[in-house]
Amino acid sequence: MQLQSSAKGVYPIAPTPFLPDGTVDFSSIDRLADFYVACGATGLTVLGIMGEAPKLEASEALEIATRFIKRVPSLPVVVGVSAPGFAAMRSLAKASMDAGAAGVMIAPPNTLRTDDQIVTYYRQAIEAIGADIPFVIQDYPLTLSVVMTPGVIRRIITDNPSCVMLKHEDWPGLEKISTLRKWEAEGSLRHVSILCGNGGLFLDFETERGADGAMTGYAFPDMLVDTVRLAQAGERDKAHDLFDAHLPLLRYEQQQGIGLAVRKYVMARRGLIASDTQRAPAGGLSPAAKAEVEYLLSRLARFDNRAAIA
Repeated sequence: MQLQSSAKGVYPIAPTPFLPDGTVDFSSIDRLADFYVACGATGLTVLGIMGEAPKLEASEALEIATRFIKRVPSLPVVVGVSAPGFAAMRSLAKASMDAGAAGVMIAPPNTLRTDDQIVTYYRQAIEAIGADIPFVIQDYPLTLSVVMTPGVIRRIITDNPSCVMLKHEDWPGLEKISTLRKWEAEGSLRHVSILCGNGGLFLDFETERGADGAMTGYAFPDMLVDTVRLAQAGERDKAHDLFDAHLPLLRYEQQQGIGLAVRKYVMARRGLIASDTQRAPAGGLSPAAKAEVEYLLSRLARFDNRAAIA
């Protein structure tokens, strides 16, 4: 099963569950993977930023990726392989594909500044991992500090036939989606899947601009699945009504420094993972922050009973 440019729906970014002592919680990986399948995810992404990949040893990263891949044989799994050097990227990419991954995701290092540097980096990365591996461009300037214009993205896609997807996380980025889809309609850009991140914060309008779905880590991926389904079915008001009910919690999750702590806390409260532990170094939630999250959940539960957590 290889990643295709026709990919649609929701590819949740999976967190890496840890036990309180910081070791990997493989039982929670199994539970989380089963949930993603049950809630209607069309794919899965592991070892992304939410997966705390930089805190993992190389052997752990491959073991985690393999565990998810084997647990969800019905879903294409994308593995984040971003690394400071191409040797580590090549090793994880090839090992993940051998384990059954559908493709890999590559983020640009924060040292890149010019358009030519970005394009050259992706060309060299694909030379390193092999042009036979489908890959995803991760465009996340808010965290990675690398700004990719639509023109740069077009150059990467055109120069690398193995590029099949853009993970769009620019902010604001709605016009970027419109520009890419306009070029596609005109015939100056081949089609690639566009799945959006940012916790889903702008998913309501991103789907209307031409995005094919979401690739993000919001604590209610089942809501993202429903929102994308409703949008693709043309039920605009229902999609917006559901999305709007979750927006306060989505916004709260977007706080820099504690976003992952919020997500893991809610996912643990939902029973999807056993513990909200992050591997050090990491920030946690104060009692006041936890109380605010509980308040947001109680308000959300008035509209969506999935938030009614005992």
